[in-house]
Amino acid sequence: MKRLLNKRGITVSAIAAVVVAGGSFAARSVNAKANAIPTAEVRRGEFVDYLKIRGEIKARYSKVLSAASGSGDLQIIKLAHTGTQVKKDDIVIQFDTTTLQRTLEQKQTDLKSAEAEIQRQRAEGHMTEEQNLTDSLSAKYNVERAKLETGKQEILSDIDGQKNKLTLSDTQQKLSESEQKLKSGQLGLAADVEMKKKKRDKALFDVQMAQRQMEALTVRSPVDGMVTLLPNFRAVMWGTVPPDFKEGDRAWPGASVAEIPDLSQIRFEARIDESDRGRLNPKQQAVVHIDAVPDKDFTATIRDISTLAKLDFSGWPPTKNFSIDIQIEATDPRIRPGMSANSRIAVDRIPDSILLPAEAMFQKNGRSVVYVQKRSGFEERVIQVGHRYGSTVQVVSGVQPGERVALKDPTETAERQ
Repeated sequence: MKRLLNKRGITVSAIAAVVVAGGSFAARSVNAKANAIPTAEVRRGEFVDYLKIRGEIKARYSKVLSAASGSGDLQIIKLAHTGTQVKKDDIVIQFDTTTLQRTLEQKQTDLKSAEAEIQRQRAEGHMTEEQNLTDSLSAKYNVERAKLETGKQEILSDIDGQKNKLTLSDTQQKLSESEQKLKSGQLGLAADVEMKKKKRDKALFDVQMAQRQMEALTVRSPVDGMVTLLPNFRAVMWGTVPPDFKEGDRAWPGASVAEIPDLSQIRFEARIDESDRGRLNPKQQAVVHIDAVPDKDFTATIRDISTLAKLDFSGWPPTKNFSIDIQIEATDPRIRPGMSANSRIAVDRIPDSILLPAEAMFQKNGRSVVYVQKRSGFEERVIQVGHRYGSTVQVVSGVQPGERVALKDPTETAERQ
């Protein structure tokens, strides 16, 4: 019996020694693990809540190049590509001139015919006028001769004297008629020529209009700049994004085909929901990040927010939202209209806040917890979150500035080990 008890005592002592050694090893493992987990310091500072919106870059001002408004349906046979650098008066768009060329040739033929009509009318009028003038001179001569005959009345009989008087009266009447005919002929000729001139002027106007329309089919750049093609809304299926104009497309009268943007002033344009619109106001500061210019952020200011909601057909079913216009203060040679960009706008600021990285917060049983670093390891604490934006969390209670919290869950790390 004594031997058995002695044997059991040895066994219990051995087990106790193993447990103590194991505890000592576990403690050293926890400390080693605690040192391996990355941590971050809880700090005090201002929490800024940002609204992030997605949109695109546009020029504040631009020269729009459009199809001629009075030339009917036109086909594009030559078109500069987006991004092409052009000088003033360089050809950007060339429409097909075949139909209008035939129209111009017909109008020019009509003009030549009208001018020929004027020349013919003048020639005929001059011939008639010469004849009337000859008749008028002849009548004057007859009147003078009749006057001479009447002057012989003293030496002639009464009958011959009366005859001469009648002859004088008749020649004077004919002279009056010839002079009237000459005057009316001149007036008639002037009226006929004037009518022909109006017809000629109408033909000249048609020719000049056709020439202007011909010139309008060749669209040149009004300034130095870069070409940006615009969407062809007639080539789009319902619910899809319209493609840009290209060579071979047909343009309707007045269609905006391309633009030459003024890159000295650029803006950010986007759509925002009704819930976000109430958080924004004109003149608020913003930061714009352009995807194609990743190494630089641009300061900006909200210029305008639409007061009425508009239908947005970029998705289906279409939704109603508001447009926002943000003016970018500076520009960059790499910026081009149509580039995608993000804008970050500060909508709320909370000074003297307790802040920690979002990756230091974990969800456990429906609660938000952090693991505060202690000498013996990590202590789990429940926290109350106030606000969160991006990688920063504003904490109302649970931790204090200066404490360090784990950026990885220590319990999961321990389970894996």
